[in-house]
Amino acid sequence: MTRPYLGIFFLSIVGVANAAVMMLASHLASPFRPTVAKGSPYESGMLPLGGTRERFSVQYYIVAMLFIVFDIETIFFFPWAVIYRELGLFGFWEMVVFIAVLAVGLAYAWKKGALEWT
Repeated sequence: MTRPYLGIFFLSIVGVANAAVMMLASHLASPFRPTVAKGSPYESGMLPLGGTRERFSVQYYIVAMLFIVFDIETIFFFPWAVIYRELGLFGFWEMVVFIAVLAVGLAYAWKKGALEWT
């Protein structure tokens, strides 16, 4: 194994071992008392009404897609903020264009009522 990847390998081993130890400790420390309520599909105690194949509102998917777009936006902001001074004026204007495109998309979604939950 090459030397640069040795640290990643050991960190992966430590992470997997840490997760295994936590899961084992949780399993050993928690009491197991099965009851009828815990065995039901919904622990709230309410009986399920209707079919399980109900459709979600399309608005849910639109809001989810908007969330993903603006969440990915932050992924681009962090590296840009870290090396902002090294990029100079070109990097600044490139990010201004990026923010403008996002602002136009947000204005369009707002005008179409995608942010209104009815």
